[in-house]
Amino acid sequence: MRLPRADVITDVPGVLVGHWTGEATGVTVVVFPPETVGSVEIRGGAPATRETAVLDPLATVQHVDAIVVSGGSAFGLAAADGVMRALAEQGRGFPTRAGTVPIVPAAAIFDLVPDRDVRPGPEEGRAALAAALDPDAPPLATGRVGAGTGASVAKWRGQEHGTTGGLGSASARDGEVVVGALVVVNAVGDVVAADGTPIVASAAPEHVSGFPEEAPFEAELGKDSDGAGTNTTIAVIATNARCTKPECHLLAQSANHGLARSIHPSHTRHDGDLAFACATGTVDAHFDRLRVLVTEVTAEAVRNAVAYHRDNP
Repeated sequence: MRLPRADVITDVPGVLVGHWTGEATGVTVVVFPPETVGSVEIRGGAPATRETAVLDPLATVQHVDAIVVSGGSAFGLAAADGVMRALAEQGRGFPTRAGTVPIVPAAAIFDLVPDRDVRPGPEEGRAALAAALDPDAPPLATGRVGAGTGASVAKWRGQEHGTTGGLGSASARDGEVVVGALVVVNAVGDVVAADGTPIVASAAPEHVSGFPEEAPFEAELGKDSDGAGTNTTIAVIATNARCTKPECHLLAQSANHGLARSIHPSHTRHDGDLAFACATGTVDAHFDRLRVLVTEVTAEAVRNAVAYHRDNP
């Protein structure tokens, strides 16, 4: 685990984050203030998700209570059950005649270990939520913590040549506007700097700077490979700007641009890449400038996710 750091998603007023960290997997819960608007964009070919349809710009529900990111592949989506039940006990959620229904979209990375039962469930989700709501909680920790515990990257030459990924976060300001990103990086590709230079890259002996012209990952990660569909990068964006649901969808697009800038290759058939974008709606913002900021902050969060492993080989 990396030490707590500043410039994280919780710099956005009212946004809270908590982790549950297990031996080889984990759960991270992002909690939003009431009336937060949210949407999502999915670009990867193998996503494991829950309640993302409700975030479609044309769907009726406008507000998001929390987002759950977990390990455990599709099994780990059960962590959202515990978060939903706990929030319902607090009266959070979409009002119905039978009581409130918390809106808790979820996404999971693949970190399953052969012959070991490492699948977060409802109790682990509830524990991560409790950590987020703890008034005495320490600053947000990043690295191999929460949903980033079992993450890995740079697997395009084969799983055996990959290296550790993790959970990263970053934030930036433009006047009164604050944008924060939290990203769980479990990518098939390398993590790269702004100029395309690999920061954390495949350890295969034949690897050279940058992605080679004849990419061999097709053989290693084809449909008959154990590595197919086991890679996902998940971004959660938060801002205090006032945005409509369609505008949040555009912010999610910009977040995916940030993933493409910092992971190479990204959004492949073998990744489940997606980005959530949520706006708490307390200040006005120039929307196009906001989109640029989202792209930059997302890319920075990806690089921060692996910075500890880069600096401490």
